[in-house]
Amino acid sequence: MTILLEHPAADAAPGPSAAARAVAELHALAAGLWESLRCSAVRGFDDDGLLRVTAAVEVLGRRVDAVRVAAAAEVADRSRPELGTGQLSAKRGCRTAGELLERVTLVSGPTAGRRMRLGKQLRTGLSLGGEPLPPTFPATAIGLATGAIGMDTADAIVTALTPTLRCTDLDSVQAAESELVAAATGTSAETPVPASADEIRLQASVWKAVLAPDGSRPDDHAMTARGIRLGRERDGIVPVSGSLMPEIAGKLRRLFDAYLSPKSAPVAFHTEGDAAGDRESAREQALLERDDRTPDQRRHDVLAVILDVASRAGEAPTIGGAPATVLISVREQDLNADFGQGRGIGWIDGVEAPIAISAVKDLISNGGQQKVVINAEGRIIALGSPERCFTPAQRRAIQLRDGTCIIAGCKIPAGMTEIHHVIPHAHGGRTHTDNGVCLCWFHHRYLAASGWAIRMMRGAAQIMAPPWLETGTRTWRTVTKSRTRLTDAVERKNVTRDDE
Repeated sequence: MTILLEHPAADAAPGPSAAARAVAELHALAAGLWESLRCSAVRGFDDDGLLRVTAAVEVLGRRVDAVRVAAAAEVADRSRPELGTGQLSAKRGCRTAGELLERVTLVSGPTAGRRMRLGKQLRTGLSLGGEPLPPTFPATAIGLATGAIGMDTADAIVTALTPTLRCTDLDSVQAAESELVAAATGTSAETPVPASADEIRLQASVWKAVLAPDGSRPDDHAMTARGIRLGRERDGIVPVSGSLMPEIAGKLRRLFDAYLSPKSAPVAFHTEGDAAGDRESAREQALLERDDRTPDQRRHDVLAVILDVASRAGEAPTIGGAPATVLISVREQDLNADFGQGRGIGWIDGVEAPIAISAVKDLISNGGQQKVVINAEGRIIALGSPERCFTPAQRRAIQLRDGTCIIAGCKIPAGMTEIHHVIPHAHGGRTHTDNGVCLCWFHHRYLAASGWAIRMMRGAAQIMAPPWLETGTRTWRTVTKSRTRLTDAVERKNVTRDDE
């Protein structure tokens, strides 16, 4: 196999001496660039100069990206599974070509995978007679190799047009490819100015729809393309990407709509002796139900609730004979430290990012804990019995009493909530129905930060709105969300009106 550079017939099989010369030249180029242009120098450029330098550096980066893609494709080709022990990755002690690239280049897994995937599409092949065969996307390959287009643009073209190969002829696909490359380089009559990668991605999607209006085996393609990917943690956030089948996306969207709709699951407050009219009550209700979370944040929190319910379902598969359980490790001194100090973190098994000690305590309150004592040498010297907090019977009773998450305006049903100790267990709070309330994932995690206050009065939950919601005199209110308790409350209200 050879790599398409400036010409399909280019020779890409240099020997060791050629590789050594290339490495020496690349190091020399890097050193020369360092001497001629330092990062701090850009501050001294005027506006026009800054933009010219930015564009020139990008041209250099495109040439480097072309070689990166070609090298990644060659590493992947020499690490094909059918080579057995002769795989380049195996000879270097790596399981896959991606792992080998990560170790050599120090890039992330997704970046290495993207380079290999794109390079595979732009490689030349060999005929049975050993003659080089042009790649499927020759215009893209030449554009990338010469620096005329960047890796983002090439990826947009290849990603959009590859599925059309199954349902239309190669000449039509390559004609569309040529038009897209022309648009990207500004040589198209319709696009006299070079189009950005995002614009090419949009144009490519239109070409895809034209070439394959009905798709080729759409179900097969969707089944192949579907997937969910968890990225690497960065700044406390784990990115999620992927593609859903349309029917799955529809179900998820409807779940989001159901729990985020302002018209679902009404909430009623009842204060003893309250003689205010219905209009005033409605105005107060609207104030208390204000939610400053963005739609994306609210969808995230609903998904957290859905996952929590799925993990507790009796039909959920087990791991090693035990229910799927999130393992969190935390030092005892951090767990028992003064909460106000804000010290300590916990670690979730399989997740690189630590979580705050407050989140650890919330998870313990909901799921229990087991004490493991490890000595200074790392040996386990004591293993305590699992300590669960609320029993299933207690959970059902609390859920029946509260109906939903008890925070005003929250629509999460009781069956999808966590049980919160109103008086923390560490402060002597009992694991009793008189000390437990239903809170959704978000309000359980950020109860203290949100400003909502909760107390129990003779086994009934009362809440107080935060100062930023209730600017006047703050009032404790008995919250009623259970349908049966709402019925009782309405009947009591009607009786009071009749007496008047």
